[in-house]
Amino acid sequence: MLKDFKKFAAVNNVFNLAVGVIIGGATTALVTSLTSNLINPLLSTFVGKTNLSGLKFTLFGATYKYGNFINDLINFLIIAFVVYLLIKLVHKIFPQKSEAPQPSQEELLTQIRDLIAKNDKSV
Repeated sequence: MLKDFKKFAAVNNVFNLAVGVIIGGATTALVTSLTSNLINPLLSTFVGKTNLSGLKFTLFGATYKYGNFINDLINFLIIAFVVYLLIKLVHKIFPQKSEAPQPSQEELLTQIRDLIAKNDKSV
């Protein structure tokens, strides 16, 4: 078990994970700032409120803060779009190696037939 952990840590996976968490935290803070300082004021021209988190309604004594949900939804969509763009960029910079073409079903069946015939002859 210790040997596996050393192998895991030696391949820089732990370091890459730490960098990803730090960048993710910074991206979240940046997107939250973007939402609260730029997008919410823009939406306030349509909704009438600068702070969407104040939007709520009460039903049977329970308060539903749908404004917070709207803020979180906007944050999620922005982060998802940024991650999508980053993945596209990484794939453009480091193109995936194309794998060898997969044999057709007929070729696979022919190989299986030949292997069975070969094994039958050797017995």
